[in-house]
Amino acid sequence: MAANQTAPATRPGRRPARDALLEAAAKHFYAHGLTGTGIDTITAEAGVAKKSLYNNFASKADLVTAYLYARHEEWLGLYRARLEKTNTAMDRVLAVFDAYADHADLAYENGFRGCGLLNAAAELPAGDPGRAVVRQHKEEVQALLLEHLAELLPDSAERAAAMARHLAFLLEGSMVRAGLEGNDNCIRQARGIAAALIGSR
Repeated sequence: MAANQTAPATRPGRRPARDALLEAAAKHFYAHGLTGTGIDTITAEAGVAKKSLYNNFASKADLVTAYLYARHEEWLGLYRARLEKTNTAMDRVLAVFDAYADHADLAYENGFRGCGLLNAAAELPAGDPGRAVVRQHKEEVQALLLEHLAELLPDSAERAAAMARHLAFLLEGSMVRAGLEGNDNCIRQARGIAAALIGSR
């Protein structure tokens, strides 16, 4: 470069199109549903051309699956943050409930509508890859409950497994009701029920 030339100013880093598309999809899929959200809405929100969407995702179905994985990871982040503050196996079981309440308390533009994964699964046909993602999430949550309950019931694997299943059902039922009521009250109540059940083991 000649001495009298200066290097071009560098532009501030722009967010990758994939990230912008996923963020836009998360916002609209949760607020308006999968079928209620078109590709044009997502690309307009993300500020990218439609071509960018298809450069990053094979189809809308592929974008939906990526959204579901991202929502799973979001919940895991909340759970891990709660887990770091626990001291006992009982605390660790209840951290699963706390993470669900934290998810309910996130700043949703149009209010809390329940579990985004279950809402999406309700719109997807049997056999859709997205439903497998949702099932995997729910099974992982139950496995976490079982892991912590196994600490509390080290000599009764069968009982721990039954209680994990019971608490998973309690958690899911409370999440559905919480979605209908638009707040975390039912999840908090379910946490209290879980604590009582564990305490009387």
